[in-house]
Amino acid sequence: MSSATPAPTPRVRRLPLTGVLRLGRPSDIWFKPALSAVASVAPPNLTLLALGRLDLAMYTMAGSLCALYAHNKPYAARARALVWVVLGMIAGLAVALVTASLTTNAVVLVTVGAALAAVQKGLCDATRIGPPGNVVLTFISSASLFAPQTLGQVPGHLALAAAAGAWAWLVGMAPALVRPYGPERRATAQALNATATYAAAHGTGDGDARARAAAAAAVHAAWQSLLATGTRTPPRRALERLLVRAEVALAAPADADPERLRTWARELRGRGPVPQTDVPADAAAELLGVDAELAAPVSPLWTRLGPLTPLVLRTALGCALAGYVSLALGVGRPYWALVTAASLYQANITLTWGRGVQRVVGNLAGVLVFAVVAPLAHAHPAALVLCCLAFNFGAEALIGRNYWLGSVCVTPMALLITEFARTQQPGELIAERVVDTLVGALVGLVAAAVVTNRRATDRIEEALSAVERARERAARLLTEQAPARGSLDSAHRALAAALVELRATVDAASGEWWQRALPQERVVLAEQSGHRTLAATVRRRESHSWPTGDRRTGGKTEGVRG
Repeated sequence: MSSATPAPTPRVRRLPLTGVLRLGRPSDIWFKPALSAVASVAPPNLTLLALGRLDLAMYTMAGSLCALYAHNKPYAARARALVWVVLGMIAGLAVALVTASLTTNAVVLVTVGAALAAVQKGLCDATRIGPPGNVVLTFISSASLFAPQTLGQVPGHLALAAAAGAWAWLVGMAPALVRPYGPERRATAQALNATATYAAAHGTGDGDARARAAAAAAVHAAWQSLLATGTRTPPRRALERLLVRAEVALAAPADADPERLRTWARELRGRGPVPQTDVPADAAAELLGVDAELAAPVSPLWTRLGPLTPLVLRTALGCALAGYVSLALGVGRPYWALVTAASLYQANITLTWGRGVQRVVGNLAGVLVFAVVAPLAHAHPAALVLCCLAFNFGAEALIGRNYWLGSVCVTPMALLITEFARTQQPGELIAERVVDTLVGALVGLVAAAVVTNRRATDRIEEALSAVERARERAARLLTEQAPARGSLDSAHRALAAALVELRATVDAASGEWWQRALPQERVVLAEQSGHRTLAATVRRRESHSWPTGDRRTGGKTEGVRG
């Protein structure tokens, strides 16, 4: 980390425009969620088209869109995550449909929609389910609140969603048949590439610090991927050994071979076996502490919900006010304003502002696309279904590059979905969507500014304490002549996780308004001492586990099939 004393954090940050709309590189697996969306949505919609019941498509899409989740998780963890996503989707849908069948009072419907959005935001962030987060869940539940409904219809509509959700689960799990370790391999490849970037940039000042933080986060994420399942198969053990090599490169970047790390990463992205590295004779000692970490209890959900309270409150207030303002303006679909507000809220107000700009730009461009496509979609119900599938693919393929680019496809898709039940006037839909987008974005941003997150600095203190405890534990083990097998490696990963959490907490707090000055100097010192201790644990492990003269990141290219 850079040793320079950082400048004090301003109490009120400027909201940036530069770079908000800049396109990033596509994800390594951009095509997988896109193809999964099409494979999950197409069969139910085409079946309803053949039966002449496209008016039921909203309920099947509730289940089908669950296929968008958990693409970065190992398949055992993905199976569990998708089950919870489907159950969460059906639960939100059930609340919405029952409410819609009991009342048509728009204020009540908006209030229930805002409450559901807040719950969905809190649970998605606490469980770290990943993209697309709470937005899809909120879109379905909010739209369903304004769908005409009777209590007698609710079980059938929920059954359609459940059937489509079961199909989405099969779609999400299908790649395991041909590439069972694909997510773990990708996570390890990303860690190797990030470490190679750090090793190549070592000694370049601030860029060096950023590269190290990114590499540490990537290595931690890869370990989390491997620890997400309790089964340590030979391919996973080979991946663990590669991550140990990445840790060695982090500890001694001057001695690392970036090209070898990148070569391993390329091999992992291919279909060949997992590359093998040279290992010590005592194979049980090479990955100390993994079995202990697999057996460690997971922190309860409620402990992760506490820090998210400001985000949940922002979501509840912003969504409710956006819906109420939309109603006051006479817009017929206030749930669009509600969903726009729900889509804004990120880890801090600066990121929320950026998401608001992206949402407005993407939606305004999207309604123009809808105006062009609407005549084609109205030509025949089959054309409507095919247009929706095309936009579904485009949204998932493009959203990874920038949220606004994906919104260019999401907006016309959402507008076309409203026409499954009956064809509507494009001009009316466009006008209402534009108004609701502006209302949702403006009111949502106001709510984010009103609901402050003054505990952000307190959480930095907690993260600093966690880093210090983890560092002291590792340092204590380093002084022991023969620490218990597994303890030093477990302490290494605990310290690495604490440092990653500290950096994420600082980054989140740095983007908040109206707060006490951040303890930037203490953060820098904690990160420096923490990374020095990490390096010491790696050197200790190397000196005890690896043959003399084999401490560079070289290794064999033979591998384990996986």
